[in-house]
Amino acid sequence: MRPGQTGLLGRIADVTTGAGLVEGLETFPKILARNAERFGSRPAYREKAFGIWQSWTWADAAREVNALALGLLDMGLAKGDHVAIVGNNRPQLYMAMVAVQSCGAVPVPVYQDAVAEEMAYVLDHCGARFAVVEDQEQVDKLLEITAKLPGLEEIIYLDPRGLRKYDHSKLHPMAEVEARGRERADDMQADHARTLQSRLDDRTAAGTATDTCVMLYTSGTTGRPKGVVLSNLNIISTAQASSEFDHLKASDSVLAYLPMAWVGDFIFSMGQSYWTGFCVCCPESPETMQTDLREIGPSYFFAPPRFFEGLLTSVMIRMEDASKLKQKLFHHYMKIARDVGPRILDGESVGLIDRLRYALGGLLVYGPLKNTLGLSRVRVGYTAGEAIGPEIFDFYRALGINLKQLYGQTEASVFITQQPDGQVRADTVGVPSPGVELRIDDTGEVFYRSPGVFVEYYKNPDSTADTKDAEGWVATGDAGFIEEATGHLRIIDRAKDVGKMASGALFAPKYVENKLKFYPNILEAVVFGDGRDSCTAFINIDLTAVGNWAERNNIAYASYQELAGHPQVYAMIQDHVEEVNRSVAEDEMLSGCQISRFLILHKELDADDGELTRTRKVRRRIIEEKFADLLTALYDGSQEIFTTTEVTYEDGRKGAISATLEIRDAATVPATPREVAA
Repeated sequence: MRPGQTGLLGRIADVTTGAGLVEGLETFPKILARNAERFGSRPAYREKAFGIWQSWTWADAAREVNALALGLLDMGLAKGDHVAIVGNNRPQLYMAMVAVQSCGAVPVPVYQDAVAEEMAYVLDHCGARFAVVEDQEQVDKLLEITAKLPGLEEIIYLDPRGLRKYDHSKLHPMAEVEARGRERADDMQADHARTLQSRLDDRTAAGTATDTCVMLYTSGTTGRPKGVVLSNLNIISTAQASSEFDHLKASDSVLAYLPMAWVGDFIFSMGQSYWTGFCVCCPESPETMQTDLREIGPSYFFAPPRFFEGLLTSVMIRMEDASKLKQKLFHHYMKIARDVGPRILDGESVGLIDRLRYALGGLLVYGPLKNTLGLSRVRVGYTAGEAIGPEIFDFYRALGINLKQLYGQTEASVFITQQPDGQVRADTVGVPSPGVELRIDDTGEVFYRSPGVFVEYYKNPDSTADTKDAEGWVATGDAGFIEEATGHLRIIDRAKDVGKMASGALFAPKYVENKLKFYPNILEAVVFGDGRDSCTAFINIDLTAVGNWAERNNIAYASYQELAGHPQVYAMIQDHVEEVNRSVAEDEMLSGCQISRFLILHKELDADDGELTRTRKVRRRIIEEKFADLLTALYDGSQEIFTTTEVTYEDGRKGAISATLEIRDAATVPATPREVAA
């Protein structure tokens, strides 16, 4: 097909020239112009502020983007500059990214919960001249590191509260920057204004598919974050293909609550939103997200496994506090739902009696529950980021929620595989997304290439060459295989984490960790065993779930540490571990991964302490080093160990906590002997 054709094959674009995108829609500013014309009166953004939902139409968004872009241009924003964007999900920050692109510059979203030092690294590495931030908290962090960022010239803030008496020599309210742009746009009699608008129009028109669209920093599980350069072609071709895959349309809506610095939010709240014209809804705050989710009732929803785990935990806590009749109804109809719900979703034949029973369950249980969770209108739901426990995944499918899995990376503009409707399973991540090719190398590592493959790691040619070869194949770092019969990809674990026990049996920690986290009482688990005779685990309890249980059982506690060390809590977690062992023993390939000993950590694993990434992924190697004494005790037969751990408080201060931790043995199930390849 010729470049510019709208057929899908015609859009599997040339990553070098950008050929394949629809002509005139190669950049976000150009797509915005189309949306303002085609969907002008439809809502582009909604935001809850002071308890009231505010709306911006696509026509409003186009005007606001133009005003802000003119203001930035008047302040000296140059083509190719990097602009940091920091804050919670706000329509004005999404529009700011497009305004930056209109000027020929590059937006660089930064995690809003990053501490000042983390922020300093990113802004210094990308050489940001401008920063657009949400509020006083982010301004304070930037001012704290100004001495380390001599290239940072201007800071533009959205919320002026608390900033009135600050030195405004380099601080500017966004409202004033926009007003400055509007004045220039309105005063077309002035030569300067005509020149400014003309310059902006020229820069917007000059944008091409191969220009950098955004730079997103990896979460840094193994080292310093890397700046992933993604072109307009990468994002737009991926957004276009994935939107068609799930039949997304302008009448859909999505709740934007995940970090703007994460590629998933960028593809959903920017890429797919712009391509289809659907509405992006921003919650009032992270704390009100669940309430706002219920009010919006989005038709398209994405959440990482941790969100669905937490939601299930809250459901189970509420059921434990419910009356005996409600508990009986819940468990009775959930048993029906697990059998019938997924079959109905997949379009399979279901008998009339089963349909009637399921419908009655929907009236009494599933409908009210989905409404409470805010998921009653979800037509397409996705989870990704890490593997989700099969039991958790099946729970939501049983309710009739079309939850599916996708597999992706920042370097792929998210989409590598997706699950088509009717082919949704808990044990695979789907088939290759449109335009994606997959292959598995001799070591079992998954490789892919597609139009969404990133351009490069910024200022890091060595890492770029290590990750992407000359033919465009990218190493995922994950181990997996493709099922011959279905073409579905199955991910076993991170390639660097998959190993072998001393016996030669396969070791895949994530598989066991996900089974443990199905239990509402377990927030996080880290399993060890590579090269050893047995597997052991660190456990984090869920303070909300276990605290609720403690109250019902009249168990007094004063802190997380005290509750985590309580004998009855240990007994409960031991039951969970041994139940998981029985489940793991049923898998011939992974039966050797049963947990023989465990301890409950005296603190929650925390991103501020470097134990988790900002996207809440476990930094396994750092945990091994930081808690080396605990790991040694798990394997040397100790029954308890005294330890002291450094912690970081919310205000950045350092401290230390000490505790004596109990170590418990867990019963394992004898596995059927089998031959293991050398």
